[in-house]
Amino acid sequence: MPVTQDRMEESLTEKLATHLTRPVDEETRQRGRLHLLDWLGCVAGALSTDSGKRNAGDHEHATSWLGNILEMDDIHRTSILHPGPVIWPAVEIKFPSMDKLLDAAIRGYEAIISIGTTFDSQHYSFFHNTATAGVFGSAVVCLPMIEPTKDDYANVLGLVGSVAGGLWQLRHEQSDAKQWHIAHAFRTGWAASLAVANGNSGPRFILEGPQGLYAATCRNPKPMSLANHWRIHEVSFKPWGACRHAHPAIDAALQLKEKLGKLDGDVRVETYADAITFCDCPTPKTVVDAKFSIQHCVAIVAERGAPQLADFEPDAIAALADTRSRINVSQTPDIVVRYPEHYGARVTCGGASVELVDTLGDPERPLSRDGIVAKAKMLIAWGGLPEVEADRAIDLALNGDDPAAVHKMLKGWLS
Repeated sequence: MPVTQDRMEESLTEKLATHLTRPVDEETRQRGRLHLLDWLGCVAGALSTDSGKRNAGDHEHATSWLGNILEMDDIHRTSILHPGPVIWPAVEIKFPSMDKLLDAAIRGYEAIISIGTTFDSQHYSFFHNTATAGVFGSAVVCLPMIEPTKDDYANVLGLVGSVAGGLWQLRHEQSDAKQWHIAHAFRTGWAASLAVANGNSGPRFILEGPQGLYAATCRNPKPMSLANHWRIHEVSFKPWGACRHAHPAIDAALQLKEKLGKLDGDVRVETYADAITFCDCPTPKTVVDAKFSIQHCVAIVAERGAPQLADFEPDAIAALADTRSRINVSQTPDIVVRYPEHYGARVTCGGASVELVDTLGDPERPLSRDGIVAKAKMLIAWGGLPEVEADRAIDLALNGDDPAAVHKMLKGWLS
């Protein structure tokens, strides 16, 4: 990619900064409220986990650790990242109204997705996209403390881009690094917004410059696309508590089971390469392993139906061992070629097949408002909170106009 740092030429971050200054419409704000509720459910549900218990408490940025733990956070397909857990911890900032919070969050989604979609497969081979692009989204959502201008956005994007990162080595070891990446991304964006509020500047060509992010982490970065719509509308909601790369197989298996009545004998799952890379795990040992195991997810469907969070716990891992042994997983070219625009799978059993191009929760097959509310209720109950807290969260997220009330509720949950 030809690069010039002639200050007469507008950098990519400057173009994005201009794009971020557009007004946000009411329909998009309503979409933002659904994502806020979805994140609140994910935070509440994580309180039942060891990691959630260790990292909860009444301390700054505690929520930035919890939103991804259960693997039920929202996801953008083509950028292969999870915006919600990086964006919504900004609720602790003192926004004067819910509209102000929603507008900032929607712009944060726009930044994380617009930059995340430019990363190539080389980047994703080594770097956790939610961490790398997450700092950009966090910086944008935190910046409205100063009523940001185009220059403010460009400066904060430059600052956070200069320290973006997050390596996939975490996949090869049992650790809490994935949650640390997300917490770090939020805190870094927060710190950069404070720096810009104090008049500090960042490099404008941090993406395409000769020693910028693309040069360091990508072989063939993709062009930045600045959409006419707000890109939060492209984000998928996850109905099941597993890695999104396993969801196409779950969805197809559920439909095939409904068609056949049962899934007996060998089951063949065909999908795309990244689903194999991340979720080919025939013998999971831990809860996290099970959430990243297509074999386990399809075994749940075969024996129990739609996956519940309890189906990833140790007793379920042991109980489903025999069923997992008859699940065969492979990639196939016709599904690979559609990825990442479409996350698909083909599941075959007993001579019958179901193939899906898009998965439940994607914009083409959306999870309904009622479905998102039901998911939040389930997660809040899973976290051990009373039903009244679910009602409170739903009302504050979908109808409220006081972000401070949401923050106060969260502090009560975490204390």
